[in-house]
This record gives sequence, structure tokens and C-alpha cells, in this order.
Amino acid sequence: MGLTKTEIFTAEQNQLATLLKAMAHPARIAILQRILKSDTCICGDLVEELGLAQATISQHLKELKNAGIIQGTIEGVSVCYCIHPENWKTMENLIGGFLNSYKGIDSCC
Repeated sequence: MGLTKTEIFTAEQNQLATLLKAMAHPARIAILQRILKSDTCICGDLVEELGLAQATISQHLKELKNAGIIQGTIEGVSVCYCIHPENWKTMENLIGGFLNSYKGIDSCC
């Protein structure tokens, strides 16, 4: 199996791919929507709300946290998650810039 050659791409391309990959699951989108709606949330709340297993929710939270999209703080036996504000702004700029680069040409292919 070949390795991906991320070094041939720009830092921005790699960062955008990492962020989009971390978000590329409907459960992760639902988790982010829940966090955005309430500003914070605890993993147990997500289990009840989304109807997924605790381990599944934890894995999705781990992926979002590893990508830097969310951050978590320990409160007793629970971890409270919220959006990572600086990284969210970076993501907003990267994704917005990428999507806004389309010029809307009518006579394409």
C-alpha cells in the first residue's frame, strides 16, 4: 500500500483536508451542531440525544479534538467539550476561501 505524499501539497491544502476529513461523518456534524447550539456539551448528553453508543460518541469526539475543531475540559468524571474558537475561525477562513474561489462560469464542461 502506498503512502500519501502530503509533502507535495501546501500547508493550507493539508490543513483544509485534515479539517474536512475530521468533519466528514454525519455524527460529527450532529455533534458540532449540538455544541454550537448550546456552546458546550457533555458526552453523556450526546449519547442520549444522538442515540449512539458512548464508545462511538467518544471516538467521534476524539477525532474532532485531534483535528483541533473542539477542545475539552475535565469536570469531575465528565469531559465538557466546546468549539476551539481560534481553530474554528481558521477553518471558517480556509473553507470559505476555498468555496469562494469558484467563479461561477456558465460555459464550463
